[in-house]
Amino acid sequence: MIQTPDITRPPKELIEALTGIGSATASGELSKLGIRDPQMRGPLPHTPGKSVVGPALTLQFMPKREDIYKGGEYVDPETQLHRHVLYHTQTGDVVVVDARGSMSSGVFGEMMLTYFMGKGGAGVVIDGCIRDYPHAKDLGIGLWLRGVTPNYHTQTDVFPFAVNVPIACNNVLVMPGDIIVADDDGVVVVPITLAPELAKKAGEKAGWEEFTRMRLAQGGELRKYYPLSAEAQAEYEAWRKEQGK
Repeated sequence: MIQTPDITRPPKELIEALTGIGSATASGELSKLGIRDPQMRGPLPHTPGKSVVGPALTLQFMPKREDIYKGGEYVDPETQLHRHVLYHTQTGDVVVVDARGSMSSGVFGEMMLTYFMGKGGAGVVIDGCIRDYPHAKDLGIGLWLRGVTPNYHTQTDVFPFAVNVPIACNNVLVMPGDIIVADDDGVVVVPITLAPELAKKAGEKAGWEEFTRMRLAQGGELRKYYPLSAEAQAEYEAWRKEQGK
């Protein structure tokens, strides 16, 4: 039996604090915390309107070499590591796959993703493809993909190599247990060590942005309200008190 390591998941309170901040805020605030570019540019949203925040389960693919990998789609299924990453699924998890940008191998299909959904998985981020997309898109999980294909996972030039190890997904480092923030803007990797500070900064920004959005919609001056100027700060604090915040 193949043994694959589990991940250390962040506290649920931390996930909840980051829920709703969005990938744009996460990316901007992480840049201020020293992470220059936390965005994955390869995987694009394939389930419009879906957003997820959750810990990363990781799956690494490698170039196929026939002396190491000889199996087909269903030959000895339990040796197929793409199955094993899904066995770790807990509610809210996000599977992140370094599929080397392959556009010709479908990492998961409808059945695998149905299993993932049934275990409570929230989304998959793949620098590569899935297959059975016409059915997979309706499962209710978020899909961020480089593309889709009719081929199965090892039909062409890659094969699953390791589970829950550090991966480079579209040249962005993802450590098992890092927090993924993904929505229609894209995918951002939140290093677990910076997640508490990000939650604090994002919460502060969400507060003044709510006020700023309201004032701009009322015809307020951009130079005064975005970003919040010193002149508008007192007005913002008074509004917070009025709102009981």
